Amino acid sequence: MKPIASFPAETARRIVCVLTDIDDTLTTDGQLPAASYAALEKLRGAGLAVVPVTGRPAGWCDMIARFWPVDGVIGENGAFYFRHDPVAKKMIRKFIATEDERAANRRKLLALGARILSEVPGAAISADQLYREADLAIDVCEDVPPLPRAAVNKIVCLFEREGGIAKVSSIHVNGWFGRYDKLAMTRIFLRERLGLDLDEAKERIVFCGDSPNDAPMFGFFPYACGVANVRDFESSMTATPAFVASKRGGEGFVEIAERILSARTSV
Repeated sequence: MKPIASFPAETARRIVCVLTDIDDTLTTDGQLPAASYAALEKLRGAGLAVVPVTGRPAGWCDMIARFWPVDGVIGENGAFYFRHDPVAKKMIRKFIATEDERAANRRKLLALGARILSEVPGAAISADQLYREADLAIDVCEDVPPLPRAAVNKIVCLFEREGGIAKVSSIHVNGWFGRYDKLAMTRIFLRERLGLDLDEAKERIVFCGDSPNDAPMFGFFPYACGVANVRDFESSMTATPAFVASKRGGEGFVEIAERILSARTSV
């Protein structure tokens, strides 16, 4: 991982879209700093599309799509995208699974959640689970004392044993049924809502993240960036970002945004 200061200025001037994780990428210690929000606004004001790509739930994503300075949001690790059309006053929602499939999956996840809580002491269902459409979030450090790595790995194994997919973020283990991830829904969103072919445009897109569930994005985008706390997971990740900020969390995101913006305004 190269320091963000070495991000090529010529490449920064060609960027058309910034994709970003939320927790511990835009946020710091569970809070969204004003500087992070302002950086989103500045990026969009510079003509870039801005799209959060998060493990957070549908309920949160509805609010983000409506009120944040973004072009849409991909939520629950790729289960859907939401895009608000302010002219039509309409929320556009696209899910990978049908409503019936999501209902059936929720029943299976409910039973699996009870098993995880019984077999992994200290784990808890995430406080935001009530607002989720497609996945089950197990809290491993947000509102509970941090679980040891062995316990986190056991949660992943329990999901996988039942035929599910599990991804570890900086705060949760998210599990679901269905073959999708952040990258798969990003491909759909960019094609349907921004008119971009992901394979052709990937060198003009920056993804910012911080944890193992961002690995598919880090591995795909040649100019992916991490905030400094991505180093906490470096040994357990299948792919790492090409560039890394010197600062953690929201301050790191601001550092990345400023590098992109300064190169564009220096022309």
